[in-house]
Amino acid sequence: MAGRIVVLISGTGSNMEALVGACRRGDVPGEVVAVVADRDCMGLDIAAGFDIETVKLEPNDFSSRDEWNAVLRDKVAAFEPDLVVSAGFMRILAPSFVDAFEGRAINVHPSLLPAFSGAHAVRDALAAGVKETGTTVHFIDYDVDHGTIIAQERVEIAADDTVGSLHERIKEREHELLPRVCRDLLQGKVRLPR
Repeated sequence: MAGRIVVLISGTGSNMEALVGACRRGDVPGEVVAVVADRDCMGLDIAAGFDIETVKLEPNDFSSRDEWNAVLRDKVAAFEPDLVVSAGFMRILAPSFVDAFEGRAINVHPSLLPAFSGAHAVRDALAAGVKETGTTVHFIDYDVDHGTIIAQERVEIAADDTVGSLHERIKEREHELLPRVCRDLLQGKVRLPR
């Protein structure tokens, strides 16, 4: 039986799209059963085009951050996921969410963590003048871009790189790395260390 994957997004959903493709080709022994976003975004339209159930939960529609996090946790849990993938989801997940999906919630981040955590990793790498950056897939814990690293891929920074050009090259690596990590997790080859 294929593993059930829920993907959390906030934007274009390119990593979600790459993961859906990998699942449907049989490269990943799973199926993206739902895509959840915190706003209207192109990724929701792409998911709907794949006939994947979509959920939009905007924090401003709730009385508090705690209420939003509780509803997010419960909506995701209702899909009975084997794996929860944060792929460009620009929200900090509450401890109650992290605890509910411990060991099966992962994040993809556009840097070689622990370097350049946070929302502006690509810009920060360019500003620092480093020669390379990359992408990281890690388990989600209580801290931002902090959990146990599962895998990383390096990307060289060219002298003429812009935030846009560098981010596009990083995404190309992410589109390969994320499905590979999801496959390994669903096959039991990777587990959260205890």
